Amino acid sequence: MSGTTHSTSTDAITTDSITTEIIRHGLLAAADEMARNLCRTAYNTVVYEIHDYGIGIHDAQGDVVADAPGIAVFTRGNDHGIKRAIEFLGRDALEPGDVFILNYPYWASAHTLDPLVFAPIHHEDELIGFASCRIHVLDLKQKDPGYVLDSTDMYQEGLFFPCSRLYRRGVQNDDVFNIVRFNSRMPERTIGDIQAQVSACVTGVRRTQQIAAKYGAGVLGAAMDAINDHGERLARLALAKLPKGTWSAHDFVDSDGVDADRLIKMNVTVTIGDDEMVIDWTGSERDVKGPINLPVGQTEAFCSLVFKALTTPDTPVVAGNFRPLRVVTEPGSVMHAVPPMPTFTLWTGLLGGEVVLKALAQGMPDRVPACSGGDVCSMMGLGVNPRTGEAWLEATNEAVGFGGHAGGDGEDGIMHLSEPGCRNNPVEVLETKSPMFIESYGYRPDSGGPGRHRGGVGVGRTYRFTAPSTGICLVYKTRTRPWAIGDGMPGESNHVILNPGTGREVVQGGSYNRLDADEVLVNNTGGGGGYGDPFEREPVRVAADVRNGFVSVAAAARDYGVSVDPVTFEVDAEATGRLRAGR
Repeated sequence: MSGTTHSTSTDAITTDSITTEIIRHGLLAAADEMARNLCRTAYNTVVYEIHDYGIGIHDAQGDVVADAPGIAVFTRGNDHGIKRAIEFLGRDALEPGDVFILNYPYWASAHTLDPLVFAPIHHEDELIGFASCRIHVLDLKQKDPGYVLDSTDMYQEGLFFPCSRLYRRGVQNDDVFNIVRFNSRMPERTIGDIQAQVSACVTGVRRTQQIAAKYGAGVLGAAMDAINDHGERLARLALAKLPKGTWSAHDFVDSDGVDADRLIKMNVTVTIGDDEMVIDWTGSERDVKGPINLPVGQTEAFCSLVFKALTTPDTPVVAGNFRPLRVVTEPGSVMHAVPPMPTFTLWTGLLGGEVVLKALAQGMPDRVPACSGGDVCSMMGLGVNPRTGEAWLEATNEAVGFGGHAGGDGEDGIMHLSEPGCRNNPVEVLETKSPMFIESYGYRPDSGGPGRHRGGVGVGRTYRFTAPSTGICLVYKTRTRPWAIGDGMPGESNHVILNPGTGREVVQGGSYNRLDADEVLVNNTGGGGGYGDPFEREPVRVAADVRNGFVSVAAAARDYGVSVDPVTFEVDAEATGRLRAGR
């Protein structure tokens, strides 16, 4: 069982609301500057193009008070990691000028390639907070280049740093950097990215110290407490307005990467009471051999994302927002990995949020959307670039369709809800930095689930590899379709096609593929589920969908009972009447 706690270290000091607001915006500006610094100095397009990062400024207990949006689950995971580091090291071991790296998954809330770099913040030798930065780095000696899909224990997943010092009192610890240098397939880019994390943290430390110097450490601490207390009040006010009850749901991850035919069950029961929301994962799969098990910090983090979306979506993340949330897990289950369970492929944490929404849709179908395409559908390519003779690795997450909802249609082709601050990698960047040629890229007609409010459509991107390469597909919702609400219909599933239209065609999901030059990989993403009876959708809106390429003429007739002229895109009212009457 896990939950959120807080402590106040500044009971004797108070601050007025105006000063608190000035400090709050100063901390937010500092976090934004950390993100800009990171993106300008990182070596890795996953960071500076996609924004695969989590950045935060935290109080002395490790609770976040300001963040810069990237991957939403990273920042709450940073809280968890810093708290574990405090427990492991002790506060007296945290000195001014220290910078730490932590990627032990069970503490750090992510896999080994998502190291948390953090720095304690001191004012006149008093610990007043932390600055944190987590990113995805390219290589830390995991057993396979790029990504690990079939590890069976933690020891196959790379180097572990259990709160190791990158800098001690401002002096670089060459021992740690040399370990990375001699154990990474891409040492220059990996070390460059870690140093970019350090730079971001140093920026956060400096800006927070400036605030402390201006207002005093006591006032800053009181303001941090006030920020989190206000975040809690906002969350509790919103929670009080939500329907009360208990609802359960389940869904599946395609496989664990080892037992290919075993669907992995995610089972959740959500209870909303007067004072708290409880998200209970009891009954989720156990004895999962492959690396889709989640560190409990990441389970808490994606549950926090859903809770925030329901309660305080319009305000920046602060730890106080999550005090009314309690997350229950079973150690040893897929939702709470314990050593030495493998954790490298963290897709359970990307799919799990929509299982929570599936439960909530039973009690509040007017407040939550139907399922999106349900995955981030990542494609990673790597190999040796014949133009440079150097190793290359590039990746992009793909857009999906969002689910229809009470207020309207789902959005077409946007980043999955687990990554609201992220982008995908532009075609021009992928083609410039790798031997990949993007033959086509666009929406997938008919992939959105039919409904009175249509599910958004997914996208398809076709990669032709111009040199021998490895194509890693991280797609783990292909065997179940995106669920609908009411009388809506499910969306089309994600799927990957190798060498379409040839005798070597293969349709698959998560996979590690060795590809020869001129082979083709198509990444097709899913559409959102529909909301409500599709025959209640206004014919003129169906005709507009046909005209815009979201729905085909045949699907308009079959799924919506609307006859649309394929040339003029006008509705044939008489034929439409017959179709709907004959349903």
